[in-house]
Amino acid sequence: MVDIAHQAAINPASARDAAMARAPVPLAAVDTGQWRALAQRAIEPNGYYLPAWELAVSATARGRTDASALSAFDGTSARLIGLMPVVSLWRALKIPLPALVSAHPYGTLCSPLLDRDAPLEAAARLLQQAREAGAHALVLTDVALDAAAMASLNQVLKRDGLTPKILSSYIRASLDATQDGDTLLREALGAKKLKELRRQRHRLDEHGPVVFEIARSSDQIGRALETFLQLEASGWKGKRGTALVQHTGDAAFIRRAVPALAETAQCEIVTLRAGATPIAAGIVLRHQDRAFFFKLGIDERFAKYSPGVQLTLDLTRHLCADPAVASADSTANADHPMINPIWRGRLAIGDVLIPLRRHDPVVALIHGALVGLNAAHEAARGVVRRLRK
Repeated sequence: MVDIAHQAAINPASARDAAMARAPVPLAAVDTGQWRALAQRAIEPNGYYLPAWELAVSATARGRTDASALSAFDGTSARLIGLMPVVSLWRALKIPLPALVSAHPYGTLCSPLLDRDAPLEAAARLLQQAREAGAHALVLTDVALDAAAMASLNQVLKRDGLTPKILSSYIRASLDATQDGDTLLREALGAKKLKELRRQRHRLDEHGPVVFEIARSSDQIGRALETFLQLEASGWKGKRGTALVQHTGDAAFIRRAVPALAETAQCEIVTLRAGATPIAAGIVLRHQDRAFFFKLGIDERFAKYSPGVQLTLDLTRHLCADPAVASADSTANADHPMINPIWRGRLAIGDVLIPLRRHDPVVALIHGALVGLNAAHEAARGVVRRLRK
């Protein structure tokens, strides 16, 4: 920052050029071919940072547009080996301090893409680009704390004498899809609960044969997406005004992202019907050998039959029967009442503050501001909970 200011006094135009060269590039400027190739080689899958998804989010999604990218290239500058979508701390949280924050891709996973053939080099170059952009810290939100991307970053930070701080963390449900689906469900739910769910399903048959459908092809996916959007808007999300179709930018994002990913077999929509009536639908992303359960919509007129659970049972069997899928991330909140009893695997997810220089007093200011903001949010949530009682 001092160098840029000094150069500006001598040659303003050159200083501006230097600052721009060091800034993160607009996300839309990243070569999509390079991005797709990196995603195929990523050390840790993240369906929400696939280019077709994140570019659609950054283009129109409410409150998530115009993200930038920290990008790392190998020594030849020809091969993209790391990518981290980011926004400024001011843009993300209205904190006027020099830090960059994970660009939130709608799904709750922001682990960066690192090349499995050079994960440490990729991590080091991303951190260096953040420094050159003038950031004193990175704030990674919703990263998998015990997975490969964070392990690579931790190794580079340790080498450089830097210590990251976990700001918050929680545990969420995941699925080990290498198991037999029926065996997994029986062990997770028990015979009594499964018997009750079978009884509900038989009752659903009174409304027409119950069918589980999977839309993958381009001609199927558009119709299935509109069914999902209608179901989501018909329930409590619609009442709260948070359904995707209720906001022009969100609707444009999902209608762009889902068909684009379906073309590369990285998205499918699962639907449960009773006769001709859709009663539940969900969007599932795929990246490498992992699935990501993005969102679920149900027809609440059928609530007594547990349509969301019924769909998830069929989805579980479907994923476990697919040899291409080793695991699935629920991307759900902690202690989610529907998915947690069914998917018994667990992932540690957290927000991490990464200092970019040793003994930097600015990082202490950033940490203090983030801790204070978290405390204020917790207090506000406590007030809301008390008011609802």
